Amino acid sequence: MCNGGRMYFVDRSVAVIKPKQPFLDWLNNMPDNDIDLSLDNLRADCTVLLIPEYDEPEEGVAYIDEIFERVFEMELSSWYEDNTVWPTDRSLKAFWEWFDVEFHSMLIDSLDEDLSNTPI
Repeated sequence: MCNGGRMYFVDRSVAVIKPKQPFLDWLNNMPDNDIDLSLDNLRADCTVLLIPEYDEPEEGVAYIDEIFERVFEMELSSWYEDNTVWPTDRSLKAFWEWFDVEFHSMLIDSLDEDLSNTPI
């Protein structure tokens, strides 16, 4: 239902973190995993990050390259908080092998309400 209010440009861009096959393989190889997951399941509801506005997509990629360790760990911990079961190779190269990142340069807030921030 439309709130009838104004819409606002937000001074951020968006990065959608989409797991790839190696992430699914890791999950499916966990001994206590009794969930039957497919790649489509994993990619259906993904993490969305607000990132600095960019003019060129390469700027978005460069920003993700700067924060990839935190993003990688956040994605792993959303499934298993015990970091001893995480893959040992969490390099930048591994990040890009495990995740696609979809970039969007425009973000619009359709609600006329303040945003709330909760640190993770």
